[in-house]
Amino acid sequence: MKRLAIITARGGSKRIPRKNIRDFLGKPIMAYSIEAALASEMFDEVMVSTEDEEIAQIAKQYGAKVPFYRSEKTSSDFATTNDVLLEVLEEYRKRGEVFDVAACIYPTAPFVTAEKLRDAAKQLEASDADTLIPVVAFSYPPQRAMVIREGRLQFQYLEYIDSRSQDLEKEYHDVGQFYLFRTGAFLKNQKLMIGNILPYPVEETEVQDIDHESDWKIAEIKYQALYGEKA
Repeated sequence: MKRLAIITARGGSKRIPRKNIRDFLGKPIMAYSIEAALASEMFDEVMVSTEDEEIAQIAKQYGAKVPFYRSEKTSSDFATTNDVLLEVLEEYRKRGEVFDVAACIYPTAPFVTAEKLRDAAKQLEASDADTLIPVVAFSYPPQRAMVIREGRLQFQYLEYIDSRSQDLEKEYHDVGQFYLFRTGAFLKNQKLMIGNILPYPVEETEVQDIDHESDWKIAEIKYQALYGEKA
């Protein structure tokens, strides 16, 4: 079983400029993803996909490889994760390297650990699934959502207006940290979010989207609460 870790780190982040290499409790946030992938000792190669020279240098400093740079197309604001992964796998194929399983690890995912990656890979490879996606339960039932329309509050789903939250089916969302997938199925589907998907539930204390300055502060607080002095 040949495995590849792909850390997707473009330089053009807008909401938090240069966020992929911004300091997170003492080191570039991308370093956490690289170190987790390397420490798992399960990947034949750990690479960073970027178009940015500074990001590439920091990636190499922490032990990742940057065998090639992203194209202009996959460096744009409109490129999807699927686009980036397809380009990476194709570039490796051109070099005569084919991988059975790959992990897409986001560069702003300090809660990813070597243990999670190993456990997730073990679960995926023991199953018939195409992809494994970490998920977390919504903290409040989405069925009880409200919306504001024309200045007034109303239930989005009237059929649940009298439902007790504990009686509603639990719903989940992608945590945005990493994905593990069989490359053959991905190259056929060309999308991660379709096909035979295995869930990997994660605790809410280990999840934080980082899109705004307030998110960054919350992530640091959560990380310090989890890891104490190690942070």
